[in-house]
Amino acid sequence: MTAGKFSFRTTQSCSLSRRHTLQVGGLGLLGMSLPQLLQAEEGVHDPAPRADACILLMLNGGPSHLDMWDMKPNQSEGIRGEFKPISTSLPGYQVSEHMPRLARQMHLATVVRSMHHGVNNAHAAAVYAAMTGHDRGELGGGALPSDNPTPGSVLSHLRPPEKPIIANVHLPYITKEGATGPPQPGFWGGFMGHGHDPFFVLRDPNNPDFKISELTLLADVSHQRLDRRKELFDQLDRRVARRVAAREMGALQSRAIDLLSSPQTQDAFNLDLESAPVRESYGRNIYGQSALLGRRLIEAGTRMVTLSWAPDANATWDTHGNNFNSLKGTLLPQFDAACSSLISDLQERGLLDRTLVAVMGDFGRSPKINTGAGRDHWNFCYSLMMVGGGFKPGLIYGSSDAQGGFPASNPTTPGQIVSTLYHALGIAHDRTVFDVEGRPHRLVPHGDIVSDLLI
Repeated sequence: MTAGKFSFRTTQSCSLSRRHTLQVGGLGLLGMSLPQLLQAEEGVHDPAPRADACILLMLNGGPSHLDMWDMKPNQSEGIRGEFKPISTSLPGYQVSEHMPRLARQMHLATVVRSMHHGVNNAHAAAVYAAMTGHDRGELGGGALPSDNPTPGSVLSHLRPPEKPIIANVHLPYITKEGATGPPQPGFWGGFMGHGHDPFFVLRDPNNPDFKISELTLLADVSHQRLDRRKELFDQLDRRVARRVAAREMGALQSRAIDLLSSPQTQDAFNLDLESAPVRESYGRNIYGQSALLGRRLIEAGTRMVTLSWAPDANATWDTHGNNFNSLKGTLLPQFDAACSSLISDLQERGLLDRTLVAVMGDFGRSPKINTGAGRDHWNFCYSLMMVGGGFKPGLIYGSSDAQGGFPASNPTTPGQIVSTLYHALGIAHDRTVFDVEGRPHRLVPHGDIVSDLLI
């Protein structure tokens, strides 16, 4: 059972039903670290964490690096595009004119302009490579139980929150591979099991009646009754002490009740506690308010928030046609507002040094503008941005060739980026993790950390 399917409904019954009890137990599995894995990995030495949390903005569909981070204004008309570059707070570096707020923050950012991988067709396979570092070529087929786990699942498993809060949250969509396609891989617990899937918030935070019913106490269940339920779990735990799995389930169910009754959890999801100007600064749209919700969750103690910026792979950043109108009319203004507000909010609250804001895409767009005024998939060279969380501020790492088509220096792969992300978060990228059958896997299959990206 995945988190997106949990439902705590108001009931007229005076007790918790068996179904509700199982749901509480299922919710408790979210982000919990199993003792057997920790015992199996005695002697593992993780690096000292530079960051405690991460907010990952996945610009799902392939954002155009040539019209955002790596513009080529001196190229011919069929390559350079319609947008003008503007100066940034980092001397000598320019970005698109449609990212004016982010331009003022580039002295805080690490921009990698030499990304590349082996997937140029299927968004699903490219997203999977970008999220997990596992580049398996064009293999599609939706999310599979054998997939490598998403970073949020690993982080919440190995570094669970210190506060009673959901560890790993994904919003606002489970992005599909095409409007009628299966869910994309790369966002799930994978071989670690569905118990390590993120908590999916599949509602629009910009909606006036936005709320998370899964985290609302049943109307007729008091805290005293929940305490009694915990005592029952403890008694059951003692009776089955010889059965490790049952003992762990009892602990997880007890933890789930803590989450249900946690003021941190309740307050984190309450966007009404934010002022109108703050909400406006992020943008009154599903993505802007999702970014704001992400900041609130991290502030409350959540380890990882992943925002997938598309209901399906072709819906937003997949600009095969009408690239420039889509970017300047909707995509870039919304992204500029949400991302810049997120960065400034974290900085003002003293959280940016220990929170990594990662902006990724599945690939870039082609240097050549096609006949539909769009750009096509381009995996051979693209850009991404990291801010805070131990990444080096004011660093432009790597470069592309004159047309933005291929890396000219410091070619970098998703495996290297994911390994570096894990390292910043205090997890060894080459450590062993175990699947549901107890079989060992290297955490990031290929790619070592890029030390030059870190402070």
